[in-house]
Amino acid sequence: MAVPTPDALVRAQVALESFCLTPDSAAVVYALGRVRGDEQESHLWLRPLGGAGRARQLTRGRVRDGSAAISPDGRRIAFVRSPIGDKEAVAQAWVMPLDGGEPWRLTSLKHGVGSVRWSPDGGSLALLAQAGDHRFIIGEDKKERTPVARRITRLDFRDDESGHVMRRSHLWLVAVREGARPRQLTSGDYDVLHPAWSRDGRSIAFAADRGPDATIAPRLQLWSVGTAAARPRVRELVSLAGDADWPAYSPDGRHLAFVGTDIADPADDVAPAAWVMQLPSGVPRNLTAALDRPVGDWAWSDLLHAEEVAAPAWIDNGALAVIVGDRGRGVPYRLTLDGEATPMIDPATRISSAGIRAAAGRAAISAAVDGRAGEVWALEGNRLRQVTREGSGWQRRFPAVELVELALKGPAGPIHAWMASPPAAGRRRLPTILHIHGGPTGAWGPGGTLDAMALCHAGYRVLMPNIRGSTTFGAKWVKGLSSSWGSADAADALAAVDDVVARGLADPKRLGVMGLSYGGFLSQWLIGVTDRFAAACAENGVANQASAWANSYFGVHYNRRAGLGDPLTDEGMDRLWRASPLRNASKIHTPLLMLQAEEDRVCPASDNEQLFTALKVLGREVELILYPEEHHEMKNSGRADRRIDRIERILAWFDRHLRQR
Repeated sequence: MAVPTPDALVRAQVALESFCLTPDSAAVVYALGRVRGDEQESHLWLRPLGGAGRARQLTRGRVRDGSAAISPDGRRIAFVRSPIGDKEAVAQAWVMPLDGGEPWRLTSLKHGVGSVRWSPDGGSLALLAQAGDHRFIIGEDKKERTPVARRITRLDFRDDESGHVMRRSHLWLVAVREGARPRQLTSGDYDVLHPAWSRDGRSIAFAADRGPDATIAPRLQLWSVGTAAARPRVRELVSLAGDADWPAYSPDGRHLAFVGTDIADPADDVAPAAWVMQLPSGVPRNLTAALDRPVGDWAWSDLLHAEEVAAPAWIDNGALAVIVGDRGRGVPYRLTLDGEATPMIDPATRISSAGIRAAAGRAAISAAVDGRAGEVWALEGNRLRQVTREGSGWQRRFPAVELVELALKGPAGPIHAWMASPPAAGRRRLPTILHIHGGPTGAWGPGGTLDAMALCHAGYRVLMPNIRGSTTFGAKWVKGLSSSWGSADAADALAAVDDVVARGLADPKRLGVMGLSYGGFLSQWLIGVTDRFAAACAENGVANQASAWANSYFGVHYNRRAGLGDPLTDEGMDRLWRASPLRNASKIHTPLLMLQAEEDRVCPASDNEQLFTALKVLGREVELILYPEEHHEMKNSGRADRRIDRIERILAWFDRHLRQR
């Protein structure tokens, strides 16, 4: 077997990035991503859903192909292609025959294309593409091609991936023929998301926040726009107290399914549910209220990629399929229009699901099962049947990691957890890394991570607890954290460590802690309230809640939802400071490795630089590693050499401080 070095793991990984079914459900088309050099290439493949027959590669080249959609007659594929190596090039819509032949470019839009959807008659595509002038550019130096200034009047002027949101994403329509010119259907200072054609082709539903400032008080609702009029009119379809997103029409066009929350106070943080509404003007009904589990959520795993994870899939006119988060798992459920919810597989299956699709009465999911990376699986007779092989085949080159599900003692009740261990570790007492997921409303599941693989092969156990605040365990467990950052969560994390130490699995003198985002926050917090960890690694965390409130592009709403407070009053400022790791800087003696993506606008570098500065002034052992051009989820989507460097540094840091004790 191959030696599982960080370089070997990153370069061997094959990622199943998206998939769709042919209209007759005879085959699946899926995108596979691989590292070539330091860039990620993605190509489309086709494989029979029934299992008989080999996979066939459909596209090739130095490109990233994805977001595939198959025409209603099953003869053509539309997809989005992004060239690699040309920073000036943008993604465009391409089309090719399903039975073979060369793809051809359909669009040449100046600012590129984000996604494609076939019309019911197969004659047109709905596109998502940027439109309009610069939102806040004042003048331009034509020689230097730089703006004179930027005039900002709204808070929603930035996001993590694009930086400054200079243009909005809108809905376009284009005939599928060479030389056709796309026609813009929507306009305005808002973004269009997740379009879905009505069955008669006369309109397209979509999600959008058309409020005065989407960052201060975001609220997605469902809208519809006509496709025939010269000046299409946008009308409201669904309005909930919370969000409404991911519309999907039933095959007969009589019902609209979607995912949403009906809450007036965002601090309630209610889990998203599956809804259905009879058309044209019925009352929305919550189909999953009795489950007390989120719809569309999935467990944290960088071995499982997701595209349109939340979208409901209609099996027939009376039932739809959705993914329900339950105890760290993503379980496919069948929902009937009268409110009956039935798991489509044994809920105890160790599965993390990402996307779900249905066609001709059959359903399939992309999922990581029992620690393996993501594949396409057919749902047949309450069981899973594996369809693809490439997504997890690369793992066979390396020794398998042992993954055990645990129930650990906690101050508020049992703490669900996963423990990854080196092959044949048995019950030996080993150095152990406490790995904290992000969110905090995320969850560890059985999908596995590249970090756990690398750490286990280096001789560490990796403890991944679903502490209070984790989703998929019901509203009570989520609300058990609420605004108590640094209190309830810290108590649970330390209790989980205590339990695995008491079981003789973890060496109490060789403990480490690590995490990304909220996990980075809690890692930094824990080493300020205890010295029991020999080393810590915090990635894109939060050090100062007061500065994060303003510097994070969605900090205002996020803090409101989490109940953390705001700096607009003395009381609010006190609450933010009480939950800031920077407050405990003088108490930190644990060596800290800080990993930071320079372009991260979720947890900006300026926030974490404050803790780095404080620790340097105090003479403590701390390193800050900045990764240029990278964003919040750099560990999954960053350039290959940077992802490799990241894992190598984590291993070296823990080896230095845990192995020598």
